[in-house]
Amino acid sequence: MRGLILALWLLLPWSAVAQGIMAAELDFGSSTIAAENGEVTVTLRLSAPAPYRIMLLDEPKRLVLDLQGVDFTGTEPAAIAGAEVFDGMRAGPFRAGWGRIVFDLREPYAVTEAAQHVSHDASGAATGATLRLRLNPVAAENYAGAPNAMSALWDLPLPTTPVVDPSRPQPLRVAIDPGHGGIDSGAVDNGLREADLMLDFARELTEKLIRAGFEVVLTRRKDAFMGLESRMTEARASGADLFISLHADALPEGQAAGASVFIWNNEADDRASRQLAARHDRADLVAGLDLAGTDDLIAATLMDMARADTQPRSETFAKHVSSRLAQAGLALHRNPVKGAAFSVLKSPDIPSVLVELGFLTDPGDRANLVDPAWRARMATAIAAAVTDWSQDDTARAALRRH
Repeated sequence: MRGLILALWLLLPWSAVAQGIMAAELDFGSSTIAAENGEVTVTLRLSAPAPYRIMLLDEPKRLVLDLQGVDFTGTEPAAIAGAEVFDGMRAGPFRAGWGRIVFDLREPYAVTEAAQHVSHDASGAATGATLRLRLNPVAAENYAGAPNAMSALWDLPLPTTPVVDPSRPQPLRVAIDPGHGGIDSGAVDNGLREADLMLDFARELTEKLIRAGFEVVLTRRKDAFMGLESRMTEARASGADLFISLHADALPEGQAAGASVFIWNNEADDRASRQLAARHDRADLVAGLDLAGTDDLIAATLMDMARADTQPRSETFAKHVSSRLAQAGLALHRNPVKGAAFSVLKSPDIPSVLVELGFLTDPGDRANLVDPAWRARMATAIAAAVTDWSQDDTARAALRRH
């Protein structure tokens, strides 16, 4: 069953457009580039949906768009209406299966929108797609481009079909996901970067888990950017049985303090949860990854069915975490277990939680996050929760088999 769920997750979001990934074409005649009041909108018409990545680079300033399955050999992007908005444009093959367009920027810009909208016929089959990028001018010091952004982005693992042996004996394998990284620093306060703090804590938690007899895989092992979907891809490819994402976010002072544990809930109505979900997902937009979900209805339905099994297991683990934190005397948010639409929790096949260790905007939490003794207590409590959950989940699985 798990193997089937894995296959559905990896393939079904693009099941209706699989052929388009292999042979999408850009319609230069109906694509446009428009500038109004300093804002630039790039609208590209595609014959089929195509996975894409965009990035801002420096020295010189340019916007790079990579499209999977699109062959730009022999094309002239300057033929797009409005191309004169940019200093220059060029296109061609990049790496196997990918095409690239480079836009030379006249001034610093930020990508404020990146979305692909898929059109369908009466039967529900994809008939084309529109990729829209919106750029707004920014001060030179706020330009997010970097000479090494390209290599950092392409270091991300591509989706793979993991080989998961259902007979693999224990120990349970835990994927630890240190939030943010690289060009995405996360929350920053008094010189502290969330990305750095979470990587340090992830390493400390890893030691505790290994000592407790678990296998551990880190989605991010260094200060490097990693997209939200790629984090789950990494966890899935490793055969992880449990996924824990680590964060220490920022909200207006006085609005949040203490640790919280989040599970997937697309309909969460808690204001702070919505704000945090928006902050987390905006990291992918800053780095140029597509945030406009294109899962077709069938895929979404099947993933909901798969999640019917994993969601209760995620909820159980979240309760174990909050219980262990309380027993350890660690400060908890007034509502420690919450639901939120964090993209990193969308996996239908791996029980997943996001742990907010605290908030950098709260003085008490900030002091705790840099205190080795406090971090050790936190890591010990989370490791104990993993042990509790593993025993609980094994017992429940045995009952389900009888």
